[in-house]
Amino acid sequence: MSFIARRGLSTLVPPKIASPSAIGGAQDAARMQRVVSFYEKLPRGPAPDVNPKGLVGRYQARYFGKNPSAAPIIHLIGFLLVLGYGNNYYFHLRHHKNNAH
Repeated sequence: MSFIARRGLSTLVPPKIASPSAIGGAQDAARMQRVVSFYEKLPRGPAPDVNPKGLVGRYQARYFGKNPSAAPIIHLIGFLLVLGYGNNYYFHLRHHKNNAH
């Protein structure tokens, strides 16, 4: 069997379950039956939806999931405003609380 044909068959059959030499031979019918039974056991249809877990997972599912929105940008702007004001207060504004400079 040529390299190209073996390469084409390797994408159809996982290498640890069957090799290209096992395909088509009557003496290897039992090995091919194992391959067929493996593929029969695989689930069919679309994958089930995964329930989000944790705070980040729920946030991603809500704002980045099936119908994404611009709310994360607004949340980021609000977070940066609060963080910036807190930083400004700690390093500068708290010194003006009781006396001007």
